[in-house]
Amino acid sequence: MNQSTRPSSLTSSDDIGHLIATPNLHEPGRQFLWPYAPGDEFYEALIDAHRELSDEQSAMLNCKLILLLANQVGNLAVLREALVAAREGL
Repeated sequence: MNQSTRPSSLTSSDDIGHLIATPNLHEPGRQFLWPYAPGDEFYEALIDAHRELSDEQSAMLNCKLILLLANQVGNLAVLREALVAAREGL
């Protein structure tokens, strides 16, 4: 992203991101009793989001979620690392 199109909230250090492959789920201002609890809560919310959807609707939800989260990450290098990591072992 060049300087003219970069959101003002980004700094040059954002350009040197790396994929975080260790648990990193949290909720600002909230303490969890167990380190895995935020992941459990996300998984439960994900399952709830798919509840009562057809297979086609569920696939569309996954596609939309992936694109929304990719936009949130924003860093293409990190997204490429995530794609490689997700394909490993398939």
